[in-house]
Amino acid sequence: MTDTKHEADVAFIKALAELLRENDLTELEVGREYGDDDSLNVRVSRVVQAAPAPVQVAVPAAAAPVAAAAAPAAAPEAPAAAEDPASHPGAVTSPMVGTVYMQPEPGAPSFISVGASVSEGDTLLIVEAMKTMNHIHAPKSGTIKRILVGDGDAVEFGTPLVIVE
Repeated sequence: MTDTKHEADVAFIKALAELLRENDLTELEVGREYGDDDSLNVRVSRVVQAAPAPVQVAVPAAAAPVAAAAAPAAAPEAPAAAEDPASHPGAVTSPMVGTVYMQPEPGAPSFISVGASVSEGDTLLIVEAMKTMNHIHAPKSGTIKRILVGDGDAVEFGTPLVIVE
C-alpha cells in the first residue's frame, strides 16, 4: 500500500509541475492531508531569468538624410541586423559579466554617442566587474551606428554593446 501511495504522490508532484509550467507561475505550494499524522507538503518553484532588453537610441535628425540615402542599399540586411545585433559584423560584445557605465564618472559626458567617430583603441564604455573598471575599446576605427545598452545596465558575457561601422 505504501508503494501505491508513493506513486500517487509522484503523480501529484508531476501534475503540480505541469500546472506551474502551463500557467507560467514561478512558485506553487500545496498541502495534502491523508490522516491525523500523515500529510504531504509540496513546494514547486522555478527561476525565470529575463534577458536585459536592448536600449534603442534615436539617430539625430542631422544624420537622418544620410541614413535615408543608405537605407535602400541596406534594406535586405536590415531584418537580420534588427533580429540579432550580436551577429552584426561591427558588433562590440561584452567580454565579461558586469555593469555598464557610459561615462568615466557621474556627471561627465559619455564616451560615445550615436554618429560619433571613433578610432581603434578609443574607450567606448566601461564594464564594472568585481569592483574593477574595465575599459571596452573600439576594435576598429569607424562610426557609432547603435548603442545597445544604457548606463547602469547589467550585461552578460557576449552581450552586444555597440555597433561600430
